[in-house]
Amino acid sequence: MGRPVNIGLVGCGTIAGQYLRTIERLPGLTLAAAADLDPARARETVRTRPGARALSVDELVTDPGVDVVLNLTIPAAHAEVAHKAVAAGKDVYCEKPLTATTVEARELLAAADAAGVRVGCAPDTVLGTATQTARRALDDGLIGRPVAATATMVTPGHERWHHHPDFYYAPGGGPLMDMGPYYLTSLVTLLGPVATVVGAASRPRAERTIGTGPRQGETVPVGVDTHVTGVLVHRSGALSTLVMTFDGVATTSPHLEVHGDQGSLVLPDPNHFAGDVRLRCLDDEGWRTLPVSAGYEPAGRGDGLADFALTPPGVEPRASGRLAYHVLDVMESLLASARAGQAVDVASTCDRPRPVTSAPAGERTGSPG
Repeated sequence: MGRPVNIGLVGCGTIAGQYLRTIERLPGLTLAAAADLDPARARETVRTRPGARALSVDELVTDPGVDVVLNLTIPAAHAEVAHKAVAAGKDVYCEKPLTATTVEARELLAAADAAGVRVGCAPDTVLGTATQTARRALDDGLIGRPVAATATMVTPGHERWHHHPDFYYAPGGGPLMDMGPYYLTSLVTLLGPVATVVGAASRPRAERTIGTGPRQGETVPVGVDTHVTGVLVHRSGALSTLVMTFDGVATTSPHLEVHGDQGSLVLPDPNHFAGDVRLRCLDDEGWRTLPVSAGYEPAGRGDGLADFALTPPGVEPRASGRLAYHVLDVMESLLASARAGQAVDVASTCDRPRPVTSAPAGERTGSPG
């Protein structure tokens, strides 16, 4: 590639800072423009970045100097902004979730296919050394045939520390929709797509009390299930057990475990890029930590954007829109199964993403390995 990929950033909120640090770290990317509902925030974003311009959303998506639109708006606006980018003939990469619903996601992907452009989506934590080292261990047969996995997140709820936790308890929120994409994207990366789900869910409390900040003591109504559990039947035959809850205090269970007929793996928090991956095989007397064998390092929010932007035409990006759509479909199917009290087939599928070979940041100037 003769020049860096020019990124047009839409949505200059808190998460934008993490992406901007990654864009500045990677020589294959450069910030060309920024837009926000608050024009002052867009101007502040580009103020210290020579060559970058503050534009309106409509100006940004049609600007010939923008190669890829980075969509960091609120989830409810993801589909609208992404459609504008697609209509302008631009590739677009979204923060998770891809869209608010699977209906919107299908429409977006269909529009992108018709326009001949690509859609990518976070989370990209699976491209770091933790998940990718585990993926390498699986592919190398260190645990034999994978047969099962567990994914566990237990927290008492975000109202204890978040000043404005309302979103987490409104439709589109809850533990599954909030944190599920990290765990489910990891499971699909490790074990492949999901065919069928069986879910159950509950909401033990009708309201939550804000524990800190200017609204301390104020109550928030609970409009979503705050404990979701289920079994995922992967197309490979492996079974994953999922627990996502805002109704517990703590757990000693690992965030992720993968079990095979010859060994087991323990992975760190999938909300992070790095961390120890531990292995225990049949004849081992204890657990051992695997050396890092794959994944982007160092890595941060935005490495998926780089992977997407620098993947050659005709090759499916690892952090693809189809992967994100499948994960969203799995989550919606789990909630539908919980309501219906029966198994639900997952309508979508996707390819198991390509593994990431080790790639230091300074070497990522072209197509990722």
